Amino acid sequence: MRVDFYHLTQSSAEDAVAQIGQKALAQGQRMLVVAEGRDRLQRFGEALWAREGAFLANGMAGGVHDARQPVLLSETVEPANGAQILALADGQWRESEGFARVLFFFDGSVIESARLRWRDVKAREGIECRYNKQEGGRWIEAG
Repeated sequence: MRVDFYHLTQSSAEDAVAQIGQKALAQGQRMLVVAEGRDRLQRFGEALWAREGAFLANGMAGGVHDARQPVLLSETVEPANGAQILALADGQWRESEGFARVLFFFDGSVIESARLRWRDVKAREGIECRYNKQEGGRWIEAG
């Protein structure tokens, strides 16, 4: 499993998830976006639909078509759409088994807990960790 830490310094989590999601969907992968609160999830959904130059279809978990959604928005880590990628989009870590890749988005308000999580995850066997920072609107791997 690979865990990518995305330190948000220049864009919102909604914009960052849409940017990374666009690349994942272009590769034919499915994604589960997890955040607390239905209103917050709706903002992620709107950002995915409004992505310039892309049509990022998504739906809220709990519907009859969950399995068909390329991007499923949920408050829990339950990939009803068969997602290989999990986006933890609200700065809160959740344990996640069975995903090929976990994307952990966080900003300065939770930097200390993100650092602790980095050390914890990096110490686990079989997990590759990457730290990504924003530079000029792009993501740069920093460690």
